[in-house]
Amino acid sequence: MPFFAYKARNAKGELVEGVIESVDSSAVASQLFNTGITPVQINVTGKPGGDALPSWWRSLMEQKVQPIDVQLFSRQLYTLLKSGVPIMRGLAGLQESAVNKAFGKLIQDLRESLDSGRELSAAMRRHPKAFSSFYISMVRVGEMTGQLEHIFLRLYAHLEFERDMHERVKTALRYPMFVMIAMVIAMAVINIFVIPAFAKVFAGFNAQLPLMTRILIGTSNFAVEYWLLIVVGMIAVIVGFNMFIGTEHGRFVWDRAKLRFPIVGRIILKGTLARFARSFALSSKSGVPIVQALNVVGQTVDNAYIASRIDQMRDGVERGESILRTAAAAGVFTPVVLQMIAVGEETGAIDDLMDEIAGMYEHEVEYELKTLSANIEPILIAGLGVLVLILALGIFLPIWDLGRVALRK
Repeated sequence: MPFFAYKARNAKGELVEGVIESVDSSAVASQLFNTGITPVQINVTGKPGGDALPSWWRSLMEQKVQPIDVQLFSRQLYTLLKSGVPIMRGLAGLQESAVNKAFGKLIQDLRESLDSGRELSAAMRRHPKAFSSFYISMVRVGEMTGQLEHIFLRLYAHLEFERDMHERVKTALRYPMFVMIAMVIAMAVINIFVIPAFAKVFAGFNAQLPLMTRILIGTSNFAVEYWLLIVVGMIAVIVGFNMFIGTEHGRFVWDRAKLRFPIVGRIILKGTLARFARSFALSSKSGVPIVQALNVVGQTVDNAYIASRIDQMRDGVERGESILRTAAAAGVFTPVVLQMIAVGEETGAIDDLMDEIAGMYEHEVEYELKTLSANIEPILIAGLGVLVLILALGIFLPIWDLGRVALRK
C-alpha cells in the first residue's frame, strides 16, 4: 500500500504532521477523523526514511502475523465488545498497542474495510493467512446472531487449545528428533572419515575381508565418491514429496498414511478428532445448523482423510440420517464416543456431549504425549544397537582375524 504524508489539526487547533500507509487518501482522511484529527492536506509520499532494499528482501525479512497475535486479538476484542466499546474505536486502540507491526497493519486494513462498509467477516477474509476459514465462519455467525463478543471468547479458547496441543507435540518429539539427528550425523562421520581410514589398513594385508566389512567399505566409497549426487537426490526427494502432498490426491494419501504410523498415528487421530469435537460443539452452541456446522468444522481438522469422513457425515445428515449412524459409517470414532453421540442426540444436548468427547480425547492425547518418549526410546535403543553391531562386525572382526593370523606366524 502507498504512503501518505498529511498535515492536520488536533482538537486544540495545533498543527500535526505525519505519514500513514493506506489504500487511498479517503481512507487516510477517515482514519484521521476517527482519531479526532481534522486533515488539512494529504499527499502521496515514499516510505518514511527511504527504503533501498529490494521488495523480495523486504517481504522475506518482514515480520509475520503469528497465531498468538490472533489469539490475543480475539480475547481483547471480546473484552472491548463486552464493555460496550464501539468496534472501530476498539480496533484503533488495538492497532496502536500492537507489538507486531505486521498485525498492526492488518488491524489497520480491517478498520479501513469496515469504514468502507464491509462486514468484519468480509474484512477478515482478505487475510486468509492470519484468519482461518473456520475463524471467519464463526465471526460471520456472530454477526448474524448478535453474539459477536461471545464468539470471540469461544474462538480464544479454541485457539488456546490448538496452541497447547502444538506445544505439547513439539516438546514430546524434541528428544526423539535429537537422537535421530545425532544418529544420522554419526553415520555420515563414520562413512566419510572412519571407514576409509580402516580400509587403508585392511588393504595393506592383501587378505580376504568378511562380507560385512566389504559392504561397509563399498558403502563408504560410494558416499565419498558420489556425495553430491546423494545430496541432490535427497533434495529432489524432498521437493517431489512436497509437490505430491501439495496436490489434493497426494494430501489425502499422506494424511491417511499418517494415521497408520505406529505410536504416532493414534496420537494424530485422537488429536484431530478432539479438534473436530471441540469445533463442532463451538459451532452448535453458537446456533449454527448441524449441516452447516459439519461443513465448517471439516475445514478445521487439518487432515484431508478425516475431512472426507466428516463430509460423508454431512451428506448423510442432509439425507435425513442420524448423526450416530453417519458417525458409525465414518469408521473413525471409538464405540465409547459413538455411545456418547447416541445419548447426546437422544437428549438434544449434542453440543455438550461433543464437548465431553473433546475433553476425553484431549486427556488421551495428553497421556499419549507424556508416554511418547518412553514408547519411542526402545525403538531408538534398538536402532543404536543395530548400528553398533554392524560397525563391530565390519571393523573389529577383520582386525581380530588378522591378529590371530599374525600370532600363528
